[in-house]
Amino acid sequence: MDSRHDIRPHVQFGRRGFLRGLSVAGAAGLLGASRRTAAEPPPETARLRIPNAAGVCVAPLHVAEELLPAEGFTDLRHVPPMGRVADALASGSADIGIDFIGPLVIRLDAGAPLLLVAGAHTGCHEVFARDSIRSLADLRGKNVAIPALGSGEHIFLSTMLAFAGIDPQRGVTWVARPVGEAMRLLAAGEIDAVPTGAPVAYEFRRRQVGRTLVNTATDPPWSRHFCCMIAASRDFVRRNPIAAKRALRAILKGADLCALDPERVAQRLFERGITTTRDDAVQLFKENAYAKWREYDPEETVRLHAQHLRAAGMITSSPEKVLAQGTDWRILNELKKELKG
Repeated sequence: MDSRHDIRPHVQFGRRGFLRGLSVAGAAGLLGASRRTAAEPPPETARLRIPNAAGVCVAPLHVAEELLPAEGFTDLRHVPPMGRVADALASGSADIGIDFIGPLVIRLDAGAPLLLVAGAHTGCHEVFARDSIRSLADLRGKNVAIPALGSGEHIFLSTMLAFAGIDPQRGVTWVARPVGEAMRLLAAGEIDAVPTGAPVAYEFRRRQVGRTLVNTATDPPWSRHFCCMIAASRDFVRRNPIAAKRALRAILKGADLCALDPERVAQRLFERGITTTRDDAVQLFKENAYAKWREYDPEETVRLHAQHLRAAGMITSSPEKVLAQGTDWRILNELKKELKG
Protein backbone atom coordinates (compact mmCIF):
# COMPACT_ATOMS: atom_id res chain seq x y z
CA MET A 1 0.00 0.00 0.00
CA ASP A 2 1.22 3.51 -0.82
CA SER A 3 1.64 5.17 2.59
CA ARG A 4 2.43 8.67 1.38
CA HIS A 5 -0.97 9.80 2.62
CA ASP A 6 -2.18 9.47 6.18
CA ILE A 7 -4.59 6.57 6.52
CA ARG A 8 -6.58 8.65 9.05
CA PRO A 9 -8.86 10.92 6.96
CA HIS A 10 -9.40 13.42 9.78
CA VAL A 11 -5.86 14.78 9.48
CA GLN A 12 -6.23 15.86 5.88
CA PHE A 13 -6.46 19.64 6.06
CA GLY A 14 -4.32 22.47 4.81
CA ARG A 15 -1.46 24.13 6.65
CA ARG A 16 -3.04 27.58 6.22
CA GLY A 17 -6.26 26.43 7.82
CA PHE A 18 -4.35 24.90 10.69
CA LEU A 19 -2.32 28.05 11.30
CA ARG A 20 -5.47 30.17 11.25
CA GLY A 21 -6.89 27.90 13.91
CA LEU A 22 -3.74 28.28 15.97
CA SER A 23 -3.30 32.03 15.60
CA VAL A 24 -1.86 33.42 18.83
CA ALA A 25 0.11 36.52 19.72
CA GLY A 26 3.51 36.18 18.10
CA ALA A 27 2.59 33.06 16.12
CA ALA A 28 3.52 34.70 12.84
CA GLY A 29 7.05 35.18 14.07
CA LEU A 30 7.13 31.70 15.54
CA LEU A 31 5.84 29.86 12.47
CA GLY A 32 6.95 32.13 9.65
CA ALA A 33 10.03 31.13 7.73
CA SER A 34 13.00 33.05 9.04
CA ARG A 35 15.71 34.33 6.72
CA ARG A 36 17.98 31.60 7.98
CA THR A 37 15.38 28.93 7.22
CA ALA A 38 14.75 30.30 3.75
CA ALA A 39 18.48 30.39 3.07
CA GLU A 40 18.97 26.74 4.02
CA PRO A 41 19.31 24.16 1.28
CA PRO A 42 16.31 21.85 0.89
CA PRO A 43 16.21 18.58 2.83
CA GLU A 44 18.17 15.72 1.34
CA THR A 45 14.92 13.75 1.18
CA ALA A 46 11.32 14.91 0.84
CA ARG A 47 10.13 11.76 2.62
CA LEU A 48 9.65 11.69 6.38
CA ARG A 49 8.37 8.65 8.25
CA ILE A 50 6.83 9.27 11.66
CA PRO A 51 5.29 6.73 14.06
CA ASN A 52 1.51 6.70 14.03
CA ALA A 53 1.34 7.61 17.75
CA ALA A 54 -2.10 8.29 19.22
CA GLY A 55 -1.08 9.78 22.58
CA VAL A 56 -2.07 13.35 23.40
CA CYS A 57 1.20 14.06 25.21
CA VAL A 58 3.08 13.73 21.89
CA ALA A 59 1.05 16.68 20.59
CA PRO A 60 4.17 18.50 19.27
CA LEU A 61 4.50 15.72 16.71
CA HIS A 62 0.84 16.01 15.73
CA VAL A 63 1.16 19.80 15.35
CA ALA A 64 4.40 19.38 13.42
CA GLU A 65 2.59 17.40 10.74
CA GLU A 66 1.10 20.67 9.49
CA LEU A 67 4.45 22.48 9.58
CA LEU A 68 6.53 19.82 7.85
CA PRO A 69 5.44 20.67 4.28
CA ALA A 70 6.91 24.16 4.75
CA GLU A 71 10.16 22.45 5.74
CA GLY A 72 10.27 20.64 2.41
CA PHE A 73 8.67 17.32 3.35
CA THR A 74 6.14 16.58 0.63
CA ASP A 75 6.01 12.83 1.27
CA LEU A 76 4.87 12.38 4.88
CA ARG A 77 4.37 8.76 5.84
CA HIS A 78 2.79 7.37 9.01
CA VAL A 79 4.34 4.14 10.23
CA PRO A 80 1.76 1.74 11.71
CA PRO A 81 2.16 0.92 15.42
CA MET A 82 4.67 -1.83 16.17
CA GLY A 83 4.97 -1.67 19.94
CA ARG A 84 6.61 1.45 21.30
CA VAL A 85 7.78 4.40 19.22
CA ALA A 86 11.30 3.42 20.27
CA ASP A 87 10.81 0.08 18.50
CA ALA A 88 9.84 1.74 15.22
CA LEU A 89 12.86 4.04 15.39
CA ALA A 90 15.20 1.24 16.40
CA SER A 91 14.05 -0.94 13.50
CA GLY A 92 14.66 1.86 11.01
CA SER A 93 11.02 1.89 9.89
CA ALA A 94 10.52 5.43 11.27
CA ASP A 95 12.76 8.48 11.10
CA ILE A 96 11.81 10.64 14.10
CA GLY A 97 9.35 10.51 16.99
CA ILE A 98 8.67 11.06 20.70
CA ASP A 99 8.75 8.44 23.45
CA PHE A 100 9.31 7.98 27.19
CA ILE A 101 12.94 8.43 28.19
CA GLY A 102 13.14 5.05 29.99
CA PRO A 103 12.29 2.79 27.03
CA LEU A 104 14.60 4.85 24.82
CA VAL A 105 17.53 4.38 27.21
CA ILE A 106 16.83 0.65 27.42
CA ARG A 107 16.88 0.38 23.61
CA LEU A 108 20.16 2.31 23.49
CA ASP A 109 21.67 -0.01 26.09
CA ALA A 110 20.74 -2.92 23.82
CA GLY A 111 22.61 -1.30 20.94
CA ALA A 112 19.67 0.10 19.00
CA PRO A 113 20.74 2.62 16.31
CA LEU A 114 18.92 5.57 17.90
CA LEU A 115 19.90 9.13 18.67
CA LEU A 116 18.21 11.27 21.30
CA VAL A 117 18.17 14.75 19.81
CA ALA A 118 16.07 16.93 22.17
CA GLY A 119 13.78 16.97 25.16
CA ALA A 120 10.06 17.05 24.37
CA HIS A 121 8.32 17.95 27.64
CA THR A 122 8.10 17.24 31.35
CA GLY A 123 5.37 16.06 33.62
CA CYS A 124 3.05 13.52 31.95
CA HIS A 125 3.57 10.78 34.55
CA GLU A 126 1.85 10.40 37.93
CA VAL A 127 1.80 7.75 40.66
CA PHE A 128 -1.34 7.18 42.75
CA ALA A 129 -1.27 5.27 46.02
CA ARG A 130 -3.34 4.34 49.04
CA ASP A 131 -3.66 7.08 51.65
CA SER A 132 -1.38 5.22 54.07
CA ILE A 133 1.54 5.42 51.62
CA ARG A 134 3.26 8.77 51.99
CA SER A 135 6.49 8.34 50.02
CA LEU A 136 8.14 6.15 47.41
CA ALA A 137 10.03 4.42 50.22
CA ASP A 138 6.68 3.24 51.61
CA LEU A 139 6.15 1.14 48.48
CA ARG A 140 8.70 -1.40 49.66
CA GLY A 141 6.97 -4.78 49.85
CA LYS A 142 3.75 -3.41 48.31
CA ASN A 143 1.65 -4.42 45.28
CA VAL A 144 1.84 -2.12 42.26
CA ALA A 145 -0.42 -2.42 39.20
CA ILE A 146 1.03 -1.77 35.73
CA PRO A 147 -0.26 -2.53 32.22
CA ALA A 148 2.60 -4.99 31.62
CA LEU A 149 6.21 -5.65 32.52
CA GLY A 150 8.33 -3.51 30.22
CA SER A 151 5.61 -0.91 29.75
CA GLY A 152 6.44 2.76 30.06
CA GLU A 153 4.70 2.86 33.44
CA HIS A 154 6.75 -0.09 34.71
CA ILE A 155 10.03 1.39 33.51
CA PHE A 156 9.34 4.90 34.82
CA LEU A 157 8.31 3.73 38.29
CA SER A 158 11.27 1.33 38.40
CA THR A 159 13.52 4.35 37.87
CA MET A 160 11.77 6.18 40.71
CA LEU A 161 12.03 3.20 43.04
CA ALA A 162 15.76 2.86 42.36
CA PHE A 163 16.08 6.59 43.07
CA ALA A 164 14.39 5.93 46.43
CA GLY A 165 16.75 3.04 47.21
CA ILE A 166 14.32 0.20 46.43
CA ASP A 167 15.23 -2.69 44.14
CA PRO A 168 12.28 -2.68 41.70
CA GLN A 169 12.83 -6.31 40.80
CA ARG A 170 12.56 -7.59 44.36
CA GLY A 171 11.29 -4.72 46.48
CA VAL A 172 7.74 -4.60 45.11
CA THR A 173 5.25 -7.03 43.61
CA TRP A 174 4.20 -6.05 40.10
CA VAL A 175 0.62 -6.90 39.15
CA ALA A 176 -0.25 -6.69 35.43
CA ARG A 177 -3.71 -5.18 35.02
CA PRO A 178 -5.44 -2.87 32.51
CA VAL A 179 -5.62 0.66 33.84
CA GLY A 180 -9.41 0.55 34.33
CA GLU A 181 -9.12 -2.55 36.50
CA ALA A 182 -6.12 -1.07 38.30
CA MET A 183 -8.19 1.98 39.19
CA ARG A 184 -10.92 -0.25 40.63
CA LEU A 185 -8.43 -2.33 42.61
CA LEU A 186 -6.79 0.76 44.08
CA ALA A 187 -10.17 2.21 45.04
CA ALA A 188 -11.04 -1.09 46.73
CA GLY A 189 -7.71 -1.19 48.59
CA GLU A 190 -6.69 -4.43 46.88
CA ILE A 191 -3.47 -2.96 45.48
CA ASP A 192 -1.23 -0.23 46.84
CA ALA A 193 -0.22 1.95 43.90
CA VAL A 194 -0.76 2.63 40.21
CA PRO A 195 1.58 4.61 37.94
CA THR A 196 -0.15 6.16 34.94
CA GLY A 197 0.13 8.99 32.47
CA ALA A 198 -1.95 11.99 31.53
CA PRO A 199 -4.75 12.31 30.63
CA VAL A 200 -5.72 9.01 32.34
CA ALA A 201 -4.28 10.44 35.56
CA TYR A 202 -6.96 13.14 35.55
CA GLU A 203 -9.65 10.46 35.82
CA PHE A 204 -7.97 9.16 38.98
CA ARG A 205 -8.12 12.69 40.37
CA ARG A 206 -11.75 13.25 39.39
CA ARG A 207 -12.82 10.00 41.00
CA GLN A 208 -10.55 10.65 43.98
CA VAL A 209 -8.96 7.23 43.63
CA GLY A 210 -5.90 7.13 45.88
CA ARG A 211 -3.65 10.09 46.52
CA THR A 212 -0.98 11.54 44.27
CA LEU A 213 2.29 10.08 45.50
CA VAL A 214 4.47 11.54 42.74
CA ASN A 215 3.55 14.10 40.10
CA THR A 216 6.39 14.51 37.64
CA ALA A 217 5.03 17.93 36.63
CA THR A 218 5.61 19.37 40.11
CA ASP A 219 7.84 17.05 42.17
CA PRO A 220 11.65 17.27 41.90
CA PRO A 221 13.85 15.90 40.58
CA TRP A 222 11.39 14.68 37.91
CA SER A 223 9.85 18.10 37.33
CA ARG A 224 13.25 19.45 36.28
CA HIS A 225 13.85 16.69 33.76
CA PHE A 226 12.13 15.53 30.59
CA CYS A 227 9.78 12.58 30.82
CA CYS A 228 9.62 12.28 27.02
CA MET A 229 12.37 12.83 24.48
CA ILE A 230 12.58 13.41 20.74
CA ALA A 231 14.55 10.59 19.16
CA ALA A 232 15.54 9.76 15.61
CA SER A 233 17.01 6.93 13.63
CA ARG A 234 20.80 7.30 13.70
CA ASP A 235 20.98 6.52 10.00
CA PHE A 236 18.41 9.21 9.18
CA VAL A 237 20.33 11.91 11.07
CA ARG A 238 23.71 10.97 9.65
CA ARG A 239 22.54 10.63 6.06
CA ASN A 240 20.21 13.62 6.13
CA PRO A 241 21.49 16.32 8.52
CA ILE A 242 19.51 19.10 6.83
CA ALA A 243 16.31 17.06 6.84
CA ALA A 244 16.90 16.13 10.48
CA LYS A 245 17.23 19.78 11.43
CA ARG A 246 14.12 20.78 9.51
CA ALA A 247 12.08 17.93 11.04
CA LEU A 248 13.25 18.76 14.56
CA ARG A 249 12.50 22.44 14.02
CA ALA A 250 8.88 21.62 13.12
CA ILE A 251 8.47 19.45 16.22
CA LEU A 252 9.95 22.08 18.54
CA LYS A 253 7.68 24.72 17.03
CA GLY A 254 4.84 22.32 17.75
CA ALA A 255 5.96 22.18 21.39
CA ASP A 256 6.00 25.97 21.52
CA LEU A 257 2.43 26.11 20.21
CA CYS A 258 1.27 23.66 22.91
CA ALA A 259 2.68 26.05 25.50
CA LEU A 260 1.51 29.27 23.84
CA ASP A 261 -2.09 28.39 23.14
CA PRO A 262 -3.15 25.11 24.77
CA GLU A 263 -6.87 25.73 24.19
CA ARG A 264 -6.58 26.06 20.44
CA VAL A 265 -4.15 23.18 20.08
CA ALA A 266 -6.49 20.99 22.14
CA GLN A 267 -9.43 22.03 19.99
CA ARG A 268 -7.53 21.15 16.83
CA LEU A 269 -6.56 17.73 18.16
CA PHE A 270 -10.18 17.19 19.19
CA GLU A 271 -11.32 18.05 15.66
CA ARG A 272 -8.80 15.60 14.26
CA GLY A 273 -10.04 12.82 16.54
CA ILE A 274 -6.70 12.49 18.35
CA THR A 275 -8.42 13.18 21.67
CA THR A 276 -12.02 12.77 22.75
CA THR A 277 -11.52 14.86 25.89
CA ARG A 278 -10.69 18.41 24.88
CA ASP A 279 -10.59 19.74 28.46
CA ASP A 280 -8.15 17.03 29.52
CA ALA A 281 -5.90 17.95 26.60
CA VAL A 282 -5.96 21.60 27.66
CA GLN A 283 -5.05 20.59 31.21
CA LEU A 284 -2.23 18.38 29.95
CA PHE A 285 -0.73 21.21 27.89
CA LYS A 286 -0.99 23.61 30.83
CA GLU A 287 0.48 21.26 33.43
CA ASN A 288 3.30 19.85 31.33
CA ALA A 289 6.27 22.03 30.43
CA TYR A 290 6.31 22.03 26.63
CA ALA A 291 8.49 25.13 26.31
CA LYS A 292 11.30 23.83 28.55
CA TRP A 293 13.19 22.29 25.63
CA ARG A 294 15.21 25.52 25.57
CA GLU A 295 15.91 25.66 29.29
CA TYR A 296 16.30 22.15 30.69
CA ASP A 297 19.34 20.03 29.93
CA PRO A 298 18.43 16.83 28.05
CA GLU A 299 21.82 15.37 28.90
CA GLU A 300 21.02 15.55 32.60
CA THR A 301 17.73 13.75 31.94
CA VAL A 302 19.53 10.91 30.18
CA ARG A 303 22.13 10.74 32.95
CA LEU A 304 19.49 10.60 35.71
CA HIS A 305 17.47 7.83 34.10
CA ALA A 306 20.46 5.81 32.91
CA GLN A 307 22.00 5.94 36.39
CA HIS A 308 18.89 4.59 38.11
CA LEU A 309 17.94 2.12 35.39
CA ARG A 310 21.42 0.68 35.80
CA ALA A 311 20.96 0.53 39.58
CA ALA A 312 17.65 -1.24 38.95
CA GLY A 313 19.41 -3.86 36.82
CA MET A 314 17.46 -2.86 33.71
CA ILE A 315 20.52 -1.74 31.74
CA THR A 316 24.23 -2.49 31.98
CA SER A 317 25.68 0.57 30.26
CA SER A 318 27.01 3.51 32.24
CA PRO A 319 25.31 6.89 31.78
CA GLU A 320 28.46 8.10 30.02
CA LYS A 321 28.28 5.26 27.51
CA VAL A 322 24.60 5.90 26.81
CA LEU A 323 25.31 9.59 26.28
CA ALA A 324 28.30 8.95 24.05
CA GLN A 325 26.61 6.39 21.82
CA GLY A 326 23.01 7.54 21.81
CA THR A 327 22.78 11.34 21.90
CA ASP A 328 23.50 14.22 19.55
CA TRP A 329 22.55 17.73 20.71
CA ARG A 330 24.21 19.69 17.90
CA ILE A 331 21.01 20.38 15.96
CA LEU A 332 19.19 21.25 19.18
CA ASN A 333 21.84 23.79 20.09
CA GLU A 334 21.53 25.41 16.67
CA LEU A 335 17.76 25.62 17.00
CA LYS A 336 17.95 27.09 20.50
CA LYS A 337 19.75 30.08 18.96
CA GLU A 338 17.43 30.25 15.97
CA LEU A 339 14.09 29.81 17.79
CA LYS A 340 14.64 32.11 20.72
CA GLY A 341 11.64 32.34 23.03
